[in-house]
Amino acid sequence: MFSQRASEVTPFLVMEVLEEAERMAREGARIVHFEVGEPDFDTPECITQAAIRALSEGKTHYTHSMGILPLREAICQHYGQRYGVDVTPEQVIVMQGTSPALFTVFAAILEPGDEVILSNPHYACYPNYIRFAGGVPVYVDIREEDGYQLHPDDIARKITPRTRAILINSPANPTGVVLSAERMAGIAGLGPLVVSDEIYHGLVYEGREHSILEYNPQSCALNGFSKLYAMTGWRLGYIIAPPGLARTLQKIHQNFFISANAFVQWGGLAALRDPACQTDLTRMQATYAERRAFMLKRLQDLGLRIPHPPTGAFYMLVNFKRYCRDSLSFAFELLHEARVAVAPGIDFGTNAEGYLRFSYATSMEQIAEGMDRLGAYLAGNG
Repeated sequence: MFSQRASEVTPFLVMEVLEEAERMAREGARIVHFEVGEPDFDTPECITQAAIRALSEGKTHYTHSMGILPLREAICQHYGQRYGVDVTPEQVIVMQGTSPALFTVFAAILEPGDEVILSNPHYACYPNYIRFAGGVPVYVDIREEDGYQLHPDDIARKITPRTRAILINSPANPTGVVLSAERMAGIAGLGPLVVSDEIYHGLVYEGREHSILEYNPQSCALNGFSKLYAMTGWRLGYIIAPPGLARTLQKIHQNFFISANAFVQWGGLAALRDPACQTDLTRMQATYAERRAFMLKRLQDLGLRIPHPPTGAFYMLVNFKRYCRDSLSFAFELLHEARVAVAPGIDFGTNAEGYLRFSYATSMEQIAEGMDRLGAYLAGNG
């Protein structure tokens, strides 16, 4: 009844936890949510008003399949100013988020049996994108004791004649790690196409992030508006592709997605161009930094080991091996017993088993209450 590739798609365990938490909430339970990576801020008003204006002006029709030209020009300007790279609008394909972007890139570059190298741990859905396109995920171990940094030499040892791409994510989900400039430059020079998921750019609290395009313009950079601009439900992202690949990506997008929503694209343009948005961004970034420091201290006060505190995104991957070996069961145990929702480490790869991921994209009050509940539960079950 179902295709083999459909039946091989694994559940997104974070969503399974969220859905159970929502079921419990409907029955009256009060849940503290640390499981999902979704900003709790409202979308900045300047963005919302730009979309409302677009709707009132009748901008509700198909757009160019690559996106409206003003938005693509603004994306090029943004990458030029922030990273010093030269990108043209013909390289930019605006899509309904980075998830369709990943789907499109791997559909474009993979033949059955082609390999994509990625880290372990990694964002939970990456292997499914690769497998669904007929590819084979090849994992490079990254470890807590090394700060979850990818080593170019480790990647190089995994390259074979079937290697089609290297997939990186910095700042990273689930670790919150920002790749060093030296590591990124080393990865950029290994030979295969580098696909860089840059969706958490702008959410860095120490140092700065780098785009893969700084080191190799023949790479693919994927980015969007969901995380930095608190626009998860708007579904707006983009690919910056090498000129030789952009046309192929456009054709796939034309056939399967047509275009991103017109009025949403005008909201994205305001996000990049309206000075008022920068004020909101600065406020949100400062709030995340405060939450990060607070959650880090509270977790450490509970005796939980975080040898390399994360410096980007809004996640902490925390070692719970003294309490569990089955992170999925333990996550549901915490949900049912402590009313605290967290992401099980196994969702992010075998090297994250025994860990839990906490998101601090929630209020200080919620973080404090959640840490109190977690501490009480661990004290009673240690």
